[in-house]
Amino acid sequence: MPTAAKKIWIDMAWAAGLTEVEVGSFVPAKLLPQLADTAEVVAYSARIPGLTVAALVPNARGATDAIAAGAHKITLPLSCSESHSLANLRRTHAQVIEDARLIAAAIRDLPEGRRPHFEGSLSTAFGCTIEGVVPQAKVVELAEALMAAGCDEVGLADTTGYADPASVKSMIAAIWSAVGGDALTGIHVHNTRGLGLANVLAAFDAGLTTFDSSLGGLGGCPFAPGASGNIVTEDLVFMFEAMGVRTGVDLDKLIAVREFVQKTLGDEPLYGFTPLAGLPLGFVSTTQNTDIKQGAWA
Repeated sequence: MPTAAKKIWIDMAWAAGLTEVEVGSFVPAKLLPQLADTAEVVAYSARIPGLTVAALVPNARGATDAIAAGAHKITLPLSCSESHSLANLRRTHAQVIEDARLIAAAIRDLPEGRRPHFEGSLSTAFGCTIEGVVPQAKVVELAEALMAAGCDEVGLADTTGYADPASVKSMIAAIWSAVGGDALTGIHVHNTRGLGLANVLAAFDAGLTTFDSSLGGLGGCPFAPGASGNIVTEDLVFMFEAMGVRTGVDLDKLIAVREFVQKTLGDEPLYGFTPLAGLPLGFVSTTQNTDIKQGAWA
């Protein structure tokens, strides 16, 4: 995707009401050349007022680049399946934890107003297509290690679509018990077996407030065989709006973003039911209904 089109996409997403966008990953360009412009995209996006610009970093070097570009939030993925960690990052658990320590120390050395929020993501937390089911005790152990290394919070990620609503609630309770409720506020789920929105709803009922999603369900993990795409932002927003939960996102503008991305990507398939079926007759979103007084959703 051309860099100029990425910038338009981010502008449109912000105008639709999205206040946090992960705009790229600081991985070697020789591995993922489509992300070679991440520093430029981060620097551009960081100038948009009110937008939290997030970036993924595979190691301490990537974090240095993300900080230099002006990212407001950086996420270091730690695969709870060590086999996946070696395939994805070519790093053992111990090496990723050491990277987390180095990144946290570098952030502490920055002036207070320039310190990005630092999240350690617990990837493949529910299972892995290489190892199978990951024990909950291992996930909790790694959550504690990331927080001890200096992360501001941990994120829960079902990278390969192994989770179900019951396991989501159980995992959240176990991690909160170990590191505290403030240390886990969000989850990243995949729709591999059709349980993506069900898992989001279970996490929401449990008390999480931040949910990763992707426009049109684009993406996945190229280093996890069988890890199909992310949940669809358009369907996610519709679900919450239909429930009366205020998201701050304008669905009509969000679908216009989708149309722009589709034209730019050409034949790349996009997913999602809401954009295809359209909004129900008489549907009123919370952005149009001043009587709804639910809390904000990010």
